[in-house]
Amino acid sequence: MSCLGNLVWIICGGFINALGWIVFGLLWCITIVGIPIGLQCFKMAKLQFAPFGKEVINKNDSGFNLILNILWIIFGGFELCLANLISALLLCITIIGIPFAKQSLKLAKLSLMPFGTEVV
Repeated sequence: MSCLGNLVWIICGGFINALGWIVFGLLWCITIVGIPIGLQCFKMAKLQFAPFGKEVINKNDSGFNLILNILWIIFGGFELCLANLISALLLCITIIGIPFAKQSLKLAKLSLMPFGTEVV
C-alpha cells in the first residue's frame, strides 16, 4: 500500500516540494559551512519523494541542533513549511486527498525543525 501511496504522492505534488528541498540543499552546499545543512536537505528531499511507510523520530536534542534549526527556519525552513501547508490545504479538498494532506502536514512540521530527527 505504501508503494501505491508514494506513487500517487509524487504525482499530486510531492515532486515539486522535493525539488524545493533539493534547491535549498544545493544553495547551502555552496558554502563550506553550510554543507551539513545541505546534506540534511537532501535526506529530507528523499523523504519528501516517498513519505508513506516512514516515521520521523525525534532524537536527543543538543544545543547545536537548536542553533541549526533556528538558522534553518530563517534561511529556508519557513518557505518549505509554507509550501507543504498549501499542499495540505489543496489536498484536503477531497476525501481521497486527506491521507496525503496528513503526510504533507507531517512534512510541514519537519520543514521547520529538521535537525535532531531521524527517519525510520
